[in-house]
Amino acid sequence: MTDVDHSSWHKVTVRVPFASAKHASIAKQVIEVDKELQPQVVVRTIDVEGEELVATFTTLTIRLARLASNAFLENVDLVVRTIQEFGEDAERRPAL
Repeated sequence: MTDVDHSSWHKVTVRVPFASAKHASIAKQVIEVDKELQPQVVVRTIDVEGEELVATFTTLTIRLARLASNAFLENVDLVVRTIQEFGEDAERRPAL
């Protein structure tokens, strides 16, 4: 990607708390595998800060910021539900 002036773009940061830094790291690893569909107009960074998953979207339009953050939150929801179902607590459950 060539150098692009992002000074007039829109920036949105989403912070999602997790039960542990391990769970936040798992979410980061799972979500960052899927690259943005339009990398020329949506730049996404994902980091873990303590027990928080932090995603920053820099987009050409406000609409793209909304779409990218919504898609991210849908992925976070899926990861959270999967961790709840199959995570460490699930390992301790007795088999049926």
